[in-house]
Parts: sequence; C-alpha cells; structure tokens
Amino acid sequence: MFEEENAQWGLVHALVLDGKGGARSIARTELDDLQLQAHESLWLHWDRSHPQTQTWLRKSSGLNEFTCDLLLEENTRPRLLPLADSELLLFLRGVNLNPGAEPEDMVSVRIFASAQRVISLRLRPLRATDELLALLGEGKGPKTASELILYLAQFLTNKVQDLVTCLSELVDEEEEKLDADERYTPEHGSILHIRRRAAGLKRFLAPQRDIFGQLTRIKLPWFVDDDADYWNELNNSLTRYLEELELTRERMGLVLEAEDRRLSVRMNRTMYRFGIITGIFLPMSFLTGLLGINVGGIPLSGSPYGFLVACLLMVTVALGQWWLFRRLRWV
Repeated sequence: MFEEENAQWGLVHALVLDGKGGARSIARTELDDLQLQAHESLWLHWDRSHPQTQTWLRKSSGLNEFTCDLLLEENTRPRLLPLADSELLLFLRGVNLNPGAEPEDMVSVRIFASAQRVISLRLRPLRATDELLALLGEGKGPKTASELILYLAQFLTNKVQDLVTCLSELVDEEEEKLDADERYTPEHGSILHIRRRAAGLKRFLAPQRDIFGQLTRIKLPWFVDDDADYWNELNNSLTRYLEELELTRERMGLVLEAEDRRLSVRMNRTMYRFGIITGIFLPMSFLTGLLGINVGGIPLSGSPYGFLVACLLMVTVALGQWWLFRRLRWV
C-alpha cells in the first residue's frame, strides 16, 4: 500500500532499517515527522526522472544546492565525493538487465549517505535493489547505512560477474568449434559484437574499480570497522572481472586472426592450384593457337596423321611439364 502511494511522489522505496537486518516500510507523508532511534537508519530510493523527486530533493531533503545539482546531473560517471559532516556522495554503475535492454547499456545509482540516512536515485529499475529488499524482508539485510551502500555495491558487482561468465562461455564455444572443424567459419558479426560488449563493459566499469579502492582507505565515523575489508574484496573482484573482459577481447581477436589465417591459406592454396593448371595448359594453348593459324606452311597439314601427331606432341609437353614440376617439388 505504501509503495503505491509513494510511487505518486516518485519515491520507489522508503524503509527504516531496524539495525537487526530487517526493515519496515513508511509512507511519504511520514518523512517530515520521522524520528529515528539510535540503532535505526533511513533508506529512501527515488525515481530520478519523476518531477516530485527533484522538488523534494531541493526543498525538503535538507541537502545543499551543490549536492542536489550533482545528484540530478543528466550524465555522470562513477565517483566518490566526501562531504562536510562526514557525509558521502557515491555514484555507481551496473549492467542493465531490464527486459529488451543491452547489458552494456549501463544503469546507475546515485547515493547520498550519512550516519543514519541513505538517499539513492535511479533512472531505470535495478535488480540490485530488488535483491536487497528480499534480504531485508527475510531479516538478513544490512543493519546500518554503511552496510546498505556496501550491499548495493556488492549486488551490482555480482551482476557483472554473471555477464562476464556468459561472454567467456561464448568465446569458449567459438574456440572449440574452430579446433574441432577446420572448415568452420565463425560469424564475424557475432564475434565483433562480443568484442564490442567486452570493450564497452571495461570502459564503463574501470572507473568503478578506482572508487572501490578509495573506499578501502576512507575512514568515516559511521563506517563499520570491517567495511574496508569488504570494499577491498569488491575491488579485487571487479579487477578480476575487468581482466577477464580484457582477456575476452584478446581471445576474440585471436579467433578472428585464426580465421583470417585460414582464409589466407585457402586462398593461397587455390591460387597455387590455378597457377599449376595455368602453367600446364599455357604451352598447349600456344601450340594449338600456332597450329590453328590459317596460313600455308603448317607442318603435317597434308598428312593423314597430322592430328594424331599434334595430340601426341601436346601430351608429351604436358607429361614433361608434370615431370619438371615434380622435380622442382611444385606438386
């Protein structure tokens, strides 16, 4: 009920974390008078494209104009910006798993976080928030604001792993087909599409690895003691995925190179055979052309055995050429 009412205001989810892994939903009208207990944290997840979101953010959120401008920018990249009073701005990216979308068409989440409050904005639906809501519903979710942004980053990174694994399997299939059948010809369009996907993912996710690295070194008062270890693990995981994407690009390049070499070998072999055939028939064509001249003095033109002698002559020339090519190891 609260979600339907909140959706009219652009508020996708409004939850109060109970500090034990669970959460309760609240209505948009409760925000102004909400009083949090010491162990509670507030998570507000907004639809950035909704006009009411922008109105609430600038007039009722308590954030300054600079912070609001950053959160509502049209285009941005992964970034981390510490603010005054131990507050934090964090922009993250994830793969787009919405129906009909290309995974490399990235989705993003923009987060403002403080000790007891997290405000996140998205433009398109996020699978990461759905998984986070499921954990909170089971009482196994984040307990604090710092754990909340850590969970969001983890779920976004896990989706990258699934896509990287899928791309690697496609490369494995192409390599196995090339090894199993010398006549197999990979479809260049699909190969180039895989390379473009890997390159695009690496380009968009590489800055996020640096963000995770910075979060391992930031010590805010409301961060949990072992948060740095988890951020470091996310940094290592994303680094591994980026390396796998680079390897995927290189392997696809090798597949294309192998196919180019095969085509080149086939072409050279075909041209070689044509050259041999041409070399054999060229002298015979010369002889037939010479003997076919309609002038006087053609040898054996009046002999009944002239045609037979001409045929034997051409066969002798062909056999002589074949012996010479074998001697020179051309055939």
